[in-house]
Formats: sequence, C-alpha cells, structure tokens
Amino acid sequence: MDKLLKGQNVEWHTIEQIFHLRNGYTPSKSNEAYWTNGTIPWFRMEDIRENGNILDSALQQISESAVKGNKLFPKNSFIIATSATIGEHALITVPYLANQRFTNLSLKDDFINRFNIYFLYYYLFKLDEWCRNNTTMSSFASVDMNGFRKFEIPIPPLNVQDEIVRILDAFTAITAELTQELAKEKILREKQYQYYRDKLLSFSDSEIRWKKLGEVVKIKNGKDWKNLGQGDIPVYGSGGIMNYVDKASYDKVSVLIPRKGTITNIFYTEKPFWNVDTIFYTEIDESQIFPKFLFHFMKNFDLTTLSTDSTRPSLTQTTLNKISIPLPSLNEQKRISNILDKFEALTHSITEGLPKEIALREQQYEYYREQLIDFPKN
Repeated sequence: MDKLLKGQNVEWHTIEQIFHLRNGYTPSKSNEAYWTNGTIPWFRMEDIRENGNILDSALQQISESAVKGNKLFPKNSFIIATSATIGEHALITVPYLANQRFTNLSLKDDFINRFNIYFLYYYLFKLDEWCRNNTTMSSFASVDMNGFRKFEIPIPPLNVQDEIVRILDAFTAITAELTQELAKEKILREKQYQYYRDKLLSFSDSEIRWKKLGEVVKIKNGKDWKNLGQGDIPVYGSGGIMNYVDKASYDKVSVLIPRKGTITNIFYTEKPFWNVDTIFYTEIDESQIFPKFLFHFMKNFDLTTLSTDSTRPSLTQTTLNKISIPLPSLNEQKRISNILDKFEALTHSITEGLPKEIALREQQYEYYREQLIDFPKN
C-alpha cells in the first residue's frame, strides 16, 4: 500500500457523508399495470445470485406507473442487502429500482468526481463483511443502520484508485478464466467416461448371451429404520445415505436401485447397510454376474423409460426383473468394470476437487483484494 500511495494522504468519510441512502420497495402486486410491459429494471437478490455483482439489467421489469414520485435510483449506484439475506452488494450501471431488502447508495454530487466507481465497488466488499457482523434480530435479520451510516470509506487519490481497480480487474479476469477452464475439464472427463461406458457396455446379440435381470439377481424391498438405534451402518434412501443405525438389512455386496424419487441414483456398496422403502437392494448371483459390472450396466441403463408414475418417478420389481442384461464371461465383465472404475474415479476426483480448487482461487483473490484496499488511517 505504501508503494501505491507514495506518501499521499487518504481522506476518510462516512457512508452518510458520501451517499444518499434510500430504501427499495415492491410495487403492489395486485396492480397488474405495474408489472405489464415494464421497461424499468427492478432488482432482487435473485439478480445477484444469477448474474453477479455488476448489473445492467434485471430479471424483472416494472412500468413507469409503478415508480413513486417518478424517481429512479441513478445509474452507478449500489444496492446493499441490509435485511434477510445480509452481506451482498452490486453495482448497478443503469437507472433502476430495487426491492425493500436493499438499501440503495447513490453518490452525492460533491463526491461523484472523487471516486472511480469500481474502486467503490471493490471496497464495498468490506461493507458486506461489516453488515454480516453487525445484525440485529427481530422477525428477520437486519443490519444496524446507525452503525451502517457511520461506516467509513477511504478516498485515496484517483490515480491510486485507478491502479487498484486495474490490478483487481486483472485478478477477477484470471479467477474467472481459471474457474471456466476447471469446469470445462470436468465436463470433458464426464463425456469421456460416458463415451467409454456406452462403448464397453454395447453388445450385439450374436456376441454374448443375454438374461433377464431377475435371473441373475433377487430384488429386495427396503424397510423402515425409525425404530433402530444409532450406529455406524449407513441407511440408504433414493437420495443416498440419510442416517446411520446399529443394524444392517444386508451385509454382502449389493447394487441399490431407487424405487421412488430419483430413480437414476444407482449405488454400489460392499459394506453392511440398511435400506428404506424408497430403494431396492439386490442379492447378486456372482456365479453369473460380477457386481461392479451390474452397477455400471444399471448406471448406463435409462431407468426413466420404465417409470410407472408420471408425477413421481417410480419403479417396480416386476419391471426391473424384465430388463435384458448382457452377460459376457466373468473375466470380460471384470475387465470392463476395471476400465470403467478408473474413468469413474478420475471423473469423481475432478468433481470433488473442482469446488476446492475454485474456492482456493477465490480465497487468493479475496486475500489480494483485502491487501489492496486496506488503507492506514492518518
């Protein structure tokens, strides 16, 4: 910071000195004219969640007749979430309105030419943190507005502001690019896995023998677990592990197939488990089918085509038992399974590692941002 300032002074002023503060509002929903053929952007928290922190359009628009006193918030103002979901802000680059969850900050005339608006945008991340740490609770969380108005903001020389913005813009671009590249890598690995899975599990009738699923496994129902004690045995439902109990419904290798709900969620386990009534388990005839081969086949099979309920996806033992399944030799089943296991492990490691890598990049960015906007008080 000393290198940037080079001995130049930094002024400090409070939010209420620098900005006009106005609350947002929601036009009456009962007046259709307010919400028909709207041209004025009306911002909500959903806009920040979906489109980020620098916005030039809103997901919803209102009509001019909905505007109180014909007054819009001017462009290059900020919305700060000061109630309900606290600690978010956005720079709005067009004239607009916002709902009542936001306090709107518009620069006073005396300060318009003293700020690079993007310097303020970056500095207000400090205000977000202050808001999260200074809330009062009633029917819902809200910010201590007396303290909010007294929050101080530095005014370094414009050339210093410009340099800080340049550096942080570069960091933002790099972070966004890295995040995009990591996401592309994940998609690529998933496509590779799907390609090889489809290829390895495709057989012609002349190549191998086929059997019905009911000929190689016994499909078993789940049971209620509520009266079981706490333990370390996982309880499976159609969404995955939902609790842990002290008793197992089955203790051998099994492929679990949902009965209701997310019917494409196929699970493989070699450890004891309990399953509830929304998911079947299988007793596998390992003299005919290798368990991991069954798992990969069922993951690749489009179970949605067998659903017996259009409102909530559902499967029955009868329909599952009729599925035709290819049965190459056990050695070939193991070879195919080993290849697919490796692809699945690679895809899983990328899927697990991606959020961590993105979080690391964001932490690095936030660290440098804090360093660049941490000004000494004279």
